[in-house]
Amino acid sequence: MGRIVRALPNERAHKPSYKLWIDFGPLGEKTSNAQLRALYRADELVGRLIIAAVNLGPRRIAGFTSEVLVLGLPNETGNVVLLGVEREVPLGGRVY
Repeated sequence: MGRIVRALPNERAHKPSYKLWIDFGPLGEKTSNAQLRALYRADELVGRLIIAAVNLGPRRIAGFTSEVLVLGLPNETGNVVLLGVEREVPLGGRVY
């Protein structure tokens, strides 16, 4: 579990994406490149709780280091809808 603290468009990405900085509490701040621009504005992502896979290792995507994979599901048009939680939980919490 993490909280997005900063979101900026990744203009170098082939598909519309955001560069995200996410606070994972005891795990620290990590970055992610996420294809969320079809359904989300950058300002509405900041402060949002997200679920992410943090054990995949870093990858370089469109000139940006992506350390975690933000999780979501495609809607009827194939755009990513973020997975979420119904109430506050500690940052860095594990999914099980």
